[in-house]
This record gives sequence, C-alpha cells and structure tokens, in this order.
Amino acid sequence: MRVRLDERLLACGELVRLDKIICDVGTDHALLPCWLVQRGAKSVIACDINDGPLLSARETMEQYGCEGITLVKSDGLRNIPFAEDVIIAGMGGELIGRILSECTFLSEDFRCILQPMTKAEELRRSMYRNGFEIISERTAGVHGKCYTVIYGRYTGETAEIDDETAFFGKNTDRAYIEKQLALLDKMGNGNPSCRVLADRVRRKLNY
Repeated sequence: MRVRLDERLLACGELVRLDKIICDVGTDHALLPCWLVQRGAKSVIACDINDGPLLSARETMEQYGCEGITLVKSDGLRNIPFAEDVIIAGMGGELIGRILSECTFLSEDFRCILQPMTKAEELRRSMYRNGFEIISERTAGVHGKCYTVIYGRYTGETAEIDDETAFFGKNTDRAYIEKQLALLDKMGNGNPSCRVLADRVRRKLNY
C-alpha cells in the first residue's frame, strides 16, 4: 500500500534528498517518513517530543510495511546526533526557528525543509540571524489555506533581512503574496509601518 500525502506534506517531501540522512521533526503519524522510504530513502529518523505520536508512528510503519525508520523521542533536534536533511513542518515559525538555532551538527551540506503554520516572517529572520539562507520557497494549500514551504541551507554567514524579505521571502506565488498582504493590512491597524510595507509591495507588483 502506497502512502498518500496532502499537498502540504507532499511539497515538503519533494524537496528532500533521498540519498542523505533525513530527520522529520515532530513527525506525528510518520506519514512523511514512510512516504520517503517508499520513494527510496536510505536513512530516515522520525522524532517527536511526546510518546503518543511515536506510538502512532510505529503503527503507521507497520501499516505500510516501512521498517527501518529510526524513532527517537526528542525535543526538536536535541537528541538527534546527525542528519543532513531536516524537515520541520506544521509548527509555528518561532518554534521552528528555535529548533533550527539549537542544531549541533551544521555543515555546508545541511539542508532544511520548513513549513511554518504561523509567523513565517519571524522564521525567516531567525534563519538569517543564525547563519542560514533561503534557497527557494513554494506554496502548498490545505483546506482552502495556503502555506509556504521554505527550502534552506546553512552557510554560517549571519545577516539581518529587511521587512519585505521577512514577510515574503522568495515565494512569488500570487495566492501567498495576497495572504501576506492581508496579514500586513491587519497588522497595520496598530503598526503604520506594516501598512506602508503592504502599499509599497502592491505598487511594486501592480496588485
């Protein structure tokens, strides 16, 4: 039986390098690790902070015949000794940023696939402040909502990014841009600089 992923997890999975050591943080039911194994991934770690999701992950592995996935109880990456491709999906942007900033096995070959549910702007700022850069972004939609999937890498070079980069990153999809513009409009009720940014982006893109 083949694993079927929703658009959000599929967008994450398609960015993973199957010949690397892969870690899925906050794995929940381990659908994505099982999908990766079925696609030919050689080394997959699935971790979660709670026992319940790890029990569900074991059941999913048995259901799809995907033995060989290493299950680890871990707060973020704290109990993970090494990985080359790290997936952190379905969490808030600030939490993802914290988890990424605590990674102890960074190298130039390190890649991260990140899907924030909220606060993507704070995640992007945290990435650049901690020596990561964004390679690309894509939009994934679930239940009428659209989310960005960030593909990044570690460079070791820290930087501060401007507000436009923080809120829009490298995602050029119109649906995502309009979502972010609406967020800035809402934030602009108490922060005039957000409305100024939204107006500037609209003029720049002729929206």
